[in-house]
Amino acid sequence: MVQGAQKGSHLTLVLMVASAAVGGTLQYGYNLAIMNAPTAFIQTFINETFLERWDIQLEDYQVTVVWTIIVSIFSLGGFTGALIAGPMTIHYGRKKCLLLNNLFLMSAALLALTSRAAKSFEMIILSRVLTGINAGISMNVQPMYFGESAPKRFRGAASLSSAVFTAFGVVLGQVVGLREVLGGESCWQYLLASNAIPGFIQLLTLPWFPESPRYLLIDRGDEKACIDALRRLRGCEVHSSELDEILQEQAEIRGMKPSRPWELLSDRSVRWQLISVIVISSAMQLCGNDSIYFYASYVFKEAGISEDQIQYATIGTGTCELTATIMCNLLIERKGRRFMLMGGFILMTVWAVIFTVALSFQSSFSWMPYLNMTCIFSYILSFGMGPEIFKQTARPAAYMIAGSMMWLNLFFVGMIFPFIMSGLSEFCLVPFGATCLSSALFVGFFLPETKGKSLSAITREFQKLNFRDGGFQPQHQSQSYRGKECLSTAL
Repeated sequence: MVQGAQKGSHLTLVLMVASAAVGGTLQYGYNLAIMNAPTAFIQTFINETFLERWDIQLEDYQVTVVWTIIVSIFSLGGFTGALIAGPMTIHYGRKKCLLLNNLFLMSAALLALTSRAAKSFEMIILSRVLTGINAGISMNVQPMYFGESAPKRFRGAASLSSAVFTAFGVVLGQVVGLREVLGGESCWQYLLASNAIPGFIQLLTLPWFPESPRYLLIDRGDEKACIDALRRLRGCEVHSSELDEILQEQAEIRGMKPSRPWELLSDRSVRWQLISVIVISSAMQLCGNDSIYFYASYVFKEAGISEDQIQYATIGTGTCELTATIMCNLLIERKGRRFMLMGGFILMTVWAVIFTVALSFQSSFSWMPYLNMTCIFSYILSFGMGPEIFKQTARPAAYMIAGSMMWLNLFFVGMIFPFIMSGLSEFCLVPFGATCLSSALFVGFFLPETKGKSLSAITREFQKLNFRDGGFQPQHQSQSYRGKECLSTAL
């Protein structure tokens, strides 16, 4: 029965969010972090494999190249996952897509687990590709599932929880990667395969929760299943206003086709929305934050931290991002996205400059390594206060572009990061600081504030940029409406 306002329990929704995130965005953070601990051990394994197979002793730079491929190929897998996530969600639904996604994860874990016995670093590479596909799919589907399942007043919190679980995954991966846990020489294959455990948890728990109500009604046309899902998620009878909203959306888009990525690229009415999403998505990776997790050992070694203390220092990086992400969730509605994003990039620029100066005087003062470490922590803390909040995706077409840019840039930075560290030495953060400064300027000049504004108001702000030469502005909704909605919602 559909009723008016009625108070209910959201326990089912909270548990559903936890179940989806444990096998979703938590995996992204976890798989970023676990690759740092076994760096030296896997590099030795690569060298031994070449020596045993082909009697070739690799030079240091050659080992580094193979290692960067192992680390960064995760991003190309993520790019592939981002491309197939949209069609999968339409065909299978949000929940079933997340469950099927674990096939990639379990296959990856099996390859990683057996790679050492098989004496094959190629199996590690393939494992990382499959892990990346899993992450690429989950990072698109999970926020979509959350946004479509949560009531309107909780949608922002539900979507932002993805960033919290990502940061928690980083910390968890760093703790599991300690030498006292699975980060020792004899256990690295178990460390790489340990990502199967969150996947198993999701497989055991997520089937008990309902599918996205919006998907059930709008995509499948099953009103009864939609009402049942809403009743379970809300813990009470369905509010008539909420069902009416979904029915209205169904009526508005009936007969319309969702915009394809290439259609958005040629649609002038969403030009600046698309530019903004692409710039911000790219800046999230070009600032180097996620690559620090890949190569934390390199970074802290350059900063002058002793070898036996590096593994504990890396946990500090993840803790900083987790703390900052939680703070950001509390501040976002008060300060607004534009303020937080611009402030985060500016602070990252400042700390990159201080880190560069500190490295230049590292040999002059015994306490300088601790200042360097503080700069790294503050750099990541600033990222969590700003850019991190945009690691959320919406509906398929627009965010296929944004997701693709994010993964491609992560691959690019991941491949060159060790060589930047060795080639630029104390100036290693200068390119990333320049990226942060440029991004802050872009946000300041072109990105409108979304705080307290409706979707239509945000769209009107962008229309002033899209048609500032006085060109034709469409008066009616077109088939690209849902693409515009996705882009405006993200910003």
